[in-house]
Amino acid sequence: MKYVVLLCDGMADYPVEELGGKTPMQAARKPYMDSLAKKSQVGLVKTVADHLKPGSDVANLSVLGYDPAVYYTGRSPLEAGSIGIDMKPTDVSFRCNLVTLSDEPEYADKTILDYCADDISTEEAEILIKYLAEHFDSEEFRLYSGVSYRHCLIWNNGTLEVGTLTPPHDITGKPIREYIPTHPNAAKLYDMMVKSYDLLKNHPVNQARVARGQRPANSMWLWGEGVRAQLSPFEEKYGLKGSMISAVDLLKGIGKFSGMHVVHVEGATGYIDTNFEGKARAALKELADGQDFVYIHVEAPDECGHRHEIENKVKSIEYIDGRILKLLLEDMEQYDDYSILVVPDHPTPLALRTHTNDPVPFLIYRKSKECPGVDCFSEESAAATGLRVDTGHLLMEKFIKG
Repeated sequence: MKYVVLLCDGMADYPVEELGGKTPMQAARKPYMDSLAKKSQVGLVKTVADHLKPGSDVANLSVLGYDPAVYYTGRSPLEAGSIGIDMKPTDVSFRCNLVTLSDEPEYADKTILDYCADDISTEEAEILIKYLAEHFDSEEFRLYSGVSYRHCLIWNNGTLEVGTLTPPHDITGKPIREYIPTHPNAAKLYDMMVKSYDLLKNHPVNQARVARGQRPANSMWLWGEGVRAQLSPFEEKYGLKGSMISAVDLLKGIGKFSGMHVVHVEGATGYIDTNFEGKARAALKELADGQDFVYIHVEAPDECGHRHEIENKVKSIEYIDGRILKLLLEDMEQYDDYSILVVPDHPTPLALRTHTNDPVPFLIYRKSKECPGVDCFSEESAAATGLRVDTGHLLMEKFIKG
């Protein structure tokens, strides 16, 4: 028996006027998802409880069967583990985005123009983070470079009592004055953010980016604080040897802490230019090599939602369907039995450019237990079935036990 989760990050949405009142899922041409939906269990799952922030951290823990109320200690510690940081129990970690800010004289008057600095390359970002580390690293603070715009700050003997730190993708296009850290304990963090602008604005990497018509990565932005993560091994929980395939440190960290085999896929970027086929082939190889369970995380729909890229969000769903799911279905017919779960972690509505905690559609297909389903896979068709999983972390048990 083989199990595959195809996690389409941020795929769920609201009806979009430019798409004729359809959601991207409804507008996308996705024959393989729709074909599965006709013979699958289809319904809605509440991956993020109302009292929790609808981040990919909470939502993916939930989909994987880990109750966030028990296991969630913050987003950044999961990413820290992925890039090899061995956090002490007294450490606090923060996600450090490299962002593009506008050029008003006062830092607090600036606006976040881009939460990812035009998807800055990992190579360029590493140069900038190392440059910042030369100025900020101490016995108290240490910067670590990650992937693209996603990096990590460790605060030795730090505190979680820092007030509200807002994710930059939630406030793109907005002046930052209302979102800068104001808690006294966050004064050192804010001071680093302010100084980072002065250090980065004329850095040669950014001068070259501007010359190429790209946005500069001219400031760090801190958020996602947390303490060291502890997850029960996935194999202990479910009796399955699992693998994690993702381009982003967050999911790699979840895979690492849950004892999964974390797979690197060349050309996996976390955006619509990712190596879709490479992810499918990597998953199939894991299964062929003896793994029971593979979790394929695809970030592209989420990134398109944050950027209000309507056409690209539709296209990203079509790419997942035709360049991942198609390959999976063709190859997995060799197995006597297999099961596939297709689900977003949370919605990332184009109209809002950020996450919500609305229930998301899911489909569960099992080769040996085909059942009457729905004509197409969408938010509306899933709601119409009346099947609902109100506690997100219970979906995994439903998926595995059938």
